[in-house]
Amino acid sequence: MALLNEGDKAPAFSGVNQNEETITLAQFTGKKLILYFYPKDNTPGCTAESCNLRDNYKDLLGKGYEVVGVSPDSISSHQKFIAKQNLQFNLIADTDKEILKAYGAWGLKKMYGKEYEGVIRTTYIIDESGIILKIFKKVNTKEHTEQILKEMEA
Repeated sequence: MALLNEGDKAPAFSGVNQNEETITLAQFTGKKLILYFYPKDNTPGCTAESCNLRDNYKDLLGKGYEVVGVSPDSISSHQKFIAKQNLQFNLIADTDKEILKAYGAWGLKKMYGKEYEGVIRTTYIIDESGIILKIFKKVNTKEHTEQILKEMEA
């Protein structure tokens, strides 16, 4: 599992979105990127987080941010999630978990005293030149945009 810190160069990535198009980190050169890793489409926390980013998407674009979500769900799962929630940004289907692992968003978790491997909900703010500005490990799913903007404007 990667151990990334603020100030590090973000790992290059290439993944396939809901439209079967390749999305890479390099495509966001010159823009700030909100790269958020979430466990599963259509689950309560992930839906709240994605919808909060959706509801504030125009404001985020106006501040120079682009948004990309990453989960291990399939392309067809992302297509259904986007249609159901009216999401306007790309979701990458990281079914082989390469991007999740590169960003340290896949690892051991605990629930009800049992350990298992899964997605560690994490958000990275990456600047125009590919440097990690901020890492959110404790994501407030219902107010994630506010959480991001408060930290980035501080």
